[in-house]
Amino acid sequence: MDKLHLDQHISHQFNKELEDIRNKVLTMGGLVEQQVTNGLTALLEADNDLAAKVAERDYEINMLEVEIDEDCTQVLAKRQPAASDLRLVVTVIKVITDLERIGDEAEKLGRFSRDLTQMSEESPSYRKELRHLGELVKSMLQDSLDAFARMDVDAALAIAQRDEDVNREYGNLERLLGTHLVEDPRQVSKLFKITWCARALERIGDHSVNICEYVVYLVKGRDIRHTSFDKIRSEFLNK
Repeated sequence: MDKLHLDQHISHQFNKELEDIRNKVLTMGGLVEQQVTNGLTALLEADNDLAAKVAERDYEINMLEVEIDEDCTQVLAKRQPAASDLRLVVTVIKVITDLERIGDEAEKLGRFSRDLTQMSEESPSYRKELRHLGELVKSMLQDSLDAFARMDVDAALAIAQRDEDVNREYGNLERLLGTHLVEDPRQVSKLFKITWCARALERIGDHSVNICEYVVYLVKGRDIRHTSFDKIRSEFLNK
């Protein structure tokens, strides 16, 4: 298992600064996870109060992104980090951007859930399909953050491959919704909103993959974006 150790500096204060930044990212990740869980629950259970709570808490994620970004800027200015330290700061900046965007997708789930509860219940809700897709995405997000916390390349690569399952489920749901739209065009508004919810979940999966890719960059110094998994497997997994 490949990991990175960040406690090798002569300056204990520098160690503390890097560890504080890392812990703030994990705090932000925990909040984002909760937002995704609440957004999905609000959607599946038509819980308007919970949906409103998701919308209200989005600002907390935004504030954390700004705070961590400022901490990274201060480290770059004061410490002029190199090698793995510089990769950590760059990785954190990238990770918090994806976490903020996941928060936005969770907020969409809450917003669309409120819209859907005001519509007729005569059309299919596709709750079963949305729940399955949502559980896949939630597990990817949780595990990608765990891989980041442990700086575990093997886990990150395995998690990223699960995006294929998310894409498959998303495609199946899209086809079901498209078929129903042809059969009953009167439901176009509701079906589009359900599609947007599914798209939000699929995007959360994509952002989780990004986090996994950043873990590889952090530990290995290798940018694997836009690289096929066959090549990645042969380069890392078979060593």
